[in-house]
Amino acid sequence: MNWLRRFMYGRYGLDTLSKFLFVLSFILYIIFAILRLEILLIIPLGIIGYTYFRCFSRNIQKRHNENIKFNLLIKPIKNFFNIKKRMFKDRKTHKYFKCPQCKQYLRVPKNKGKLQVTCPKCKQTIIAKT
Repeated sequence: MNWLRRFMYGRYGLDTLSKFLFVLSFILYIIFAILRLEILLIIPLGIIGYTYFRCFSRNIQKRHNENIKFNLLIKPIKNFFNIKKRMFKDRKTHKYFKCPQCKQYLRVPKNKGKLQVTCPKCKQTIIAKT
């Protein structure tokens, strides 16, 4: 194992973008194989090749910047699903509202009647029926 550690020294390794590209290539490979599109099977292989290129690259700063851009691109998608997951988890005890001004999600306890809720972001007050 020491030889692998020495080989990878100074190389970039795996990150979020590399993992995403690997999973994407696997999914594309399965889809193209099921649909019998043999000519398109080169696309997932190219993506895997680029993933290995990123992992073994010595240009760490450039790979890091690519990963930061990817994370900024995917952050709103992750946040959306995290909010939906939390809403589903709290569905029995809390109700969620969107602030009409800033679109911030507001969480209020259920079965409390009409409540006056103040948005922490824009300070607008909303009458919410729970």
